Amino acid sequence: MAIRQYTASADTTITNAYKSNLRTTGISGNMGESDILEVFKIFGQATSGSSELSRVLIKFPVDSISSDRTSNLIPASGNVNFYLRLYNAKHNTTVPKNYALSVLATSGSWDEGTGLDMEEYSDYGVANWVVRSSSSVGGTSSWVSTGGDSYASPAFTQSLNDGTEDVLVDVTSLVEQWITGSKPNHGFLIKLSSSYENAQQSYYTKRFFARGTEYFFKRPKIEARWNSARKDHRGAFYASSSASDSNINTIYLYNIVRGQLKNIPSIGTGNIYVRTYTDPVSGSLLTASSNPITGGWVSTGIYSASFALNTTASEVFDRWFNSSLTTCFHTGAITVLQYDSQDYDVTNNYVISLTNGKSQYTTSETARFRFFIRNKDWNPTIYNVATSEVETLTIESASYKIVRASDNTRVIDYGTGSTLHTIMSYDVSGNYFDLDMSILEPDYKYQIYLSFFDSQTNSWKEQKQSFNFRVVENES
Repeated sequence: MAIRQYTASADTTITNAYKSNLRTTGISGNMGESDILEVFKIFGQATSGSSELSRVLIKFPVDSISSDRTSNLIPASGNVNFYLRLYNAKHNTTVPKNYALSVLATSGSWDEGTGLDMEEYSDYGVANWVVRSSSSVGGTSSWVSTGGDSYASPAFTQSLNDGTEDVLVDVTSLVEQWITGSKPNHGFLIKLSSSYENAQQSYYTKRFFARGTEYFFKRPKIEARWNSARKDHRGAFYASSSASDSNINTIYLYNIVRGQLKNIPSIGTGNIYVRTYTDPVSGSLLTASSNPITGGWVSTGIYSASFALNTTASEVFDRWFNSSLTTCFHTGAITVLQYDSQDYDVTNNYVISLTNGKSQYTTSETARFRFFIRNKDWNPTIYNVATSEVETLTIESASYKIVRASDNTRVIDYGTGSTLHTIMSYDVSGNYFDLDMSILEPDYKYQIYLSFFDSQTNSWKEQKQSFNFRVVENES
């Protein structure tokens, strides 16, 4: 699983805009229960030099992010990126174009409030343009600077050309500060960048869906993304070849005890050592006895080792040892392939099946989807069918996306950019990925699509097949 989402815990809009009478302003108005958030600038409406602004406050449950890190549900700092995601809300008034939004760290605590009126700002309450919070005994705390206080750094910017774009901003540095407590979590202040707020022209109006929206996938969120792909070459292990630009293979050891992954007691999270042989017990040693391959701990009960192997043998055996090479923990088998540029169908013409799919999953599940892949024009002989199990192709660069079937909403798009958060894993049984079903809205059908990278054309190509499943609420 390489995506985890956290929905906003509080959000509101604050403004100093004039009401329709153009005499009084909405500085005391609160919009905390509105299902819309709004950012705008109106210049010269009340007077020739008047400037009316609207900004957004939004906060997220960082305690949940910290808890998930403690539980190893998200990686340590440096191995995960956090993105602020806000979704455009269409409307029938003017949309600003060619401008930029600033995403800042709010420096004071604030109340969400219960107001709804975003037209006349008649729902007086806190937070608003002047006051940030109230106390149980009736006192209030004001912003140091009207319109919201923020830290100078870190600061983030997103440019919007068309004006209807969603916001997707990498806010990793700030979220990490919130997690460690080096900066208090008062959420984000989102506004037009200073040059646009100070400009003598209008930018009216950008709207986003708030956390109270009825649209499940449009709620503001922080999305944690990381590359969790585990690429185990045991099923696609190639001997060293001058025809390949990469001869390194990685193999894994999964220490499963009574159905659960467990660390090897004498190894723990330390190094483990691998030798390769021509026989599982007493064959010739293929790697120098004085220089065994050094492997390491990956996660609970999982160890890996990476190496190149120059051999003409069709099968070798990997043995995993302690540091003194006196105790062998496991012996495995590796089928060795010789490099052949025709091993893969570069036309991306594959037949794919989901081998372990269910028709229905609950929101509490983390499901593993595993795929069998073969070339479409593969024609086995009778001897092949009778004497051996058909092996799946391993696609080294494969990605997935999830689409809601009813309206083609892209719930999870292909993550093939910097974070690689939808890159699929593989092992001896083929390609697979894990999916946290709590990301998906229950009582809907979803479709999985796959895309494979073709190194010969340097491009990704979506495959024709799709795979359906439904999500339901967790049974109580």
